[in-house]
Amino acid sequence: MTIRFVIRCALAIRLLSLAGFALWVASLPEPVRVVAEPILQAEMSKLIEAMKPPKRQRPVVAVVGINDATEVTDYILPPSILRRADVAEVSLLATGAGPVKLFPALTVEPDATIAQFDAQNSEGADYVVVPQMSRDDDPRVLRWLREQAEKGATIIGICAGARIVGKAGLLHNKRGTTHWFYVNELRDATPSVVYVPDRRVVADGRVVTTTGITASMPAMLMLIEAIGGRSKAEAAASDLGLAAWDASHASSRFKLTRPFAITVAGNALAFWNRERLGVELQAGEDEASIALVSDAWSRTYRSTAVSFAGTAGPIETRHGLRLIPDERAAQWTGDDRIPALADRKPAAVLDETLRAIAARYGDRTADVVAMQLEYPR
Repeated sequence: MTIRFVIRCALAIRLLSLAGFALWVASLPEPVRVVAEPILQAEMSKLIEAMKPPKRQRPVVAVVGINDATEVTDYILPPSILRRADVAEVSLLATGAGPVKLFPALTVEPDATIAQFDAQNSEGADYVVVPQMSRDDDPRVLRWLREQAEKGATIIGICAGARIVGKAGLLHNKRGTTHWFYVNELRDATPSVVYVPDRRVVADGRVVTTTGITASMPAMLMLIEAIGGRSKAEAAASDLGLAAWDASHASSRFKLTRPFAITVAGNALAFWNRERLGVELQAGEDEASIALVSDAWSRTYRSTAVSFAGTAGPIETRHGLRLIPDERAAQWTGDDRIPALADRKPAAVLDETLRAIAARYGDRTADVVAMQLEYPR
């Protein structure tokens, strides 16, 4: 009798949970397809002016991450884009010694630790780029950001990295933005922040914040323009495959919707139907393309990108990043290998990857990925 009672209680709880989930999903809105309003040139000029170098003519840019979990595109795209233009000295930093494990895919060998950077740069950085990290309360990161801000650095929070900037106390009474999913968390971290919708990049004093993951592309192009001029930014944009960029954004397009929740739940529950997709690392490849492809395929809730190479050591990319393969393998055969990327520009690679995800798992899964990247598919 007792066993039957326990089983019935367990079933009742499960049914109530399912019913609650169904009611919650039913309360979610449908997607809204809106187009971002254009931004006046005067506003863009003001934004570029706010991002001008604070100290050196050839600035020092530090991209900081924690070793155990930093977002892959947020961490890799800023140095990749800036090094194309050769307008600054750019360093990838970690809080401690050893590689930086990125999420949801890839591992990279940083250039230095924050302690080593400090020893070589007593005046601090001109710019500090803060990616999303698995936690926003790492005391080493928060302390270091405050120190860099006190030395006059411009702090740039990419995506949910804005939460970390807020936790460091640098967004108090300032305007800012962040990834759509973390807006409330940003407000919790900094109640005095003034959230600015419909802008991919927001500058207030020496603090810059951006919306979702792919906003690192326009943000870094704006930084290039602020440092080296419009022609430098146009050349870097052409190399990325971007015809235009600005801070325009349709914030109402990005939110938790009914199709998003249903698709994520369905893909996540089909745990027996997971795929490991191989991404080959080859010397000289464009790290921006590798990051975007690996990030996108690892956000489907159906697949994970696994990097491989014929050697176990770091593979140096086109712009000097050192990626560490997950597996040592001469080849990865079959349909579970992501095609080579060498002949595509990064922006085209992202669009092509979303089309490939749609072909493999359906349009709704591709929309889920684009929504996580905050990319207007």
